[in-house]
Amino acid sequence: MTLLTMSASDRFVANSTEIFQEHGIKLEVGYDFEVYRTLLAEARPDHILGDPFDPILHEMTSENALWIVGRDGDGKIMHTQAMRMLDLGTMSVGEYFTQRFREFPPSGVDLDLDRSRFRAGPSAKKMRGTCAYQGEYWIAPGNSGLRGRSLSGVLGRFAFVQAMQHWSPDHIMAFMVKSTAMRGLAEQGGYMHTQPGALRWYIRGVEAPVEGFMLHMDRDDLDYVLNLPLQDSVALAA
Repeated sequence: MTLLTMSASDRFVANSTEIFQEHGIKLEVGYDFEVYRTLLAEARPDHILGDPFDPILHEMTSENALWIVGRDGDGKIMHTQAMRMLDLGTMSVGEYFTQRFREFPPSGVDLDLDRSRFRAGPSAKKMRGTCAYQGEYWIAPGNSGLRGRSLSGVLGRFAFVQAMQHWSPDHIMAFMVKSTAMRGLAEQGGYMHTQPGALRWYIRGVEAPVEGFMLHMDRDDLDYVLNLPLQDSVALAA
């Protein structure tokens, strides 16, 4: 298995720092999710902290979870995301979510959990070892969010580096709504692999389900992604 090289990590940190400074973005990494809940209330008052990162439901420390908050030049929060290590034990990712996908619902939605389901694809069945789950990903709308400059990819990769430096997981994965994934935002966020049809959430009173994709990468994928030139992707999308 190929480990993430220090040169790839160091190169990314140096290049991303330059990009963030250029756009007036300051990032903070934290571990207290009650503090994160307070920051979310400030930045996204209509958003409820998701169950996967709720410290009332899970014991989370710097050993297994972190959050990232980005502020613009005026000090306003323009970005959030979080990562958490999953306790897979001897299970594959597919086995883990087949049993426990109901613990990872979208935030603030009244779901019919009895009708909802997870389907493990071939990759999920093979993914074993340690795995980090990424969620709470948000960039503020409007010009202050800098969405149109491909910074979402840099911010996503920043979280990958944090996960590697903190825990060095064998895999990183996330879920994304089908409509968002089909617009190419999974790849823009840094992911190399997507599995359609992984999740099917049913909202109470709504007949049609909401489909979710599973995004995932292993160590070799991370090494490849973090070696890609950042300045080129940001310049092309500006």
